[in-house]
Amino acid sequence: MGADPVPPSSLRGNAFALGLLGVAVLLAFGLGRFPVGPADLARLVWAGLIGQPSGLSPQIEAVIWNIRGPRVVAAVLCGAALAVAGTAFQGLFRNPLVSPDILGASSGAALGAVVGIYFSLGLFAIQLAAFIGGLVAVGAVYAIGSTIRRGDPVLVLVLTGVVVGSLLGAGIGLVKYWADPYNQLPAMTFWLLGSLAGTAKPDLIPLLGPVLLGTAVLVALRWRMNVMSLPEEEARALGLNTGPLRIAIVAAATLVTAASVAAAGIIGWVGLVVPHLARFLVGPDFGKLLPTAALLGGGYLLIIDTLARTAAPVETPLGILTAVIGTPFFIWLLASARGGWS
Repeated sequence: MGADPVPPSSLRGNAFALGLLGVAVLLAFGLGRFPVGPADLARLVWAGLIGQPSGLSPQIEAVIWNIRGPRVVAAVLCGAALAVAGTAFQGLFRNPLVSPDILGASSGAALGAVVGIYFSLGLFAIQLAAFIGGLVAVGAVYAIGSTIRRGDPVLVLVLTGVVVGSLLGAGIGLVKYWADPYNQLPAMTFWLLGSLAGTAKPDLIPLLGPVLLGTAVLVALRWRMNVMSLPEEEARALGLNTGPLRIAIVAAATLVTAASVAAAGIIGWVGLVVPHLARFLVGPDFGKLLPTAALLGGGYLLIIDTLARTAAPVETPLGILTAVIGTPFFIWLLASARGGWS
């Protein structure tokens, strides 16, 4: 990715990302019908550490623990997951235009989850179906793109992702057509638009495990991912067994994407926009890039979620807001790629 700017300082970049996440958390608790100030949060945390009552009203404690707290945690996890997955995909395919959405991972996971909802499966089974759907979709995009030798490989990969995504969208539409119009169809429709409105404490457990596991695998492979960013022949010449490593990276990135989609629906553009911002802050080294992308992604989606529930009398779906922000960014990205992406 020859267009990467020289980062000013990885320390300053990480500090900025961490500061953004902290501000996002304070805004998320402070804005809304029952505002919770930083002092209240500090009192609650301190009371929990020393095992004493916080002295806050039961109403404020309920808002923190049962309503806003789980939603804040879910937003941070989903944003971090999508950003880390996008970073991994862009590095693996040496293509700054790919993301979990464009490669079909989100659409495949959505189709798997919608099928799970259609058959009234449990949450774990829905997540498993989402993971399998995302994995199959990414594998299909990569396999089809690899067989087409004509034209710019970057453009071929992106267009293949668009085509496969359209096919998966048709599959989602077919399942919605078959669904019960009074119960299943409204649930699928609102879920596909992306929302964290119904997040509760029990929903965090099946989200936390896959996100931590997939992110840990990617972070453990960070040095090998640096080598994988080189052309295939150079990576092999350096002694890297690229086949199994590529499968491990795709599986880990798809796992975190599927967990996010199963928990919050399709939230597009995060996996495309945030990796570029992180690369601007800390450079292309995956050892620094992955943690920064996770922090930025968590803070970014948390701000979007706070905006979604406070900007209008009726809550706005997350997918709409991220598209409003991500679309002009994508156009700018295409326009700025004058010298190619290799």
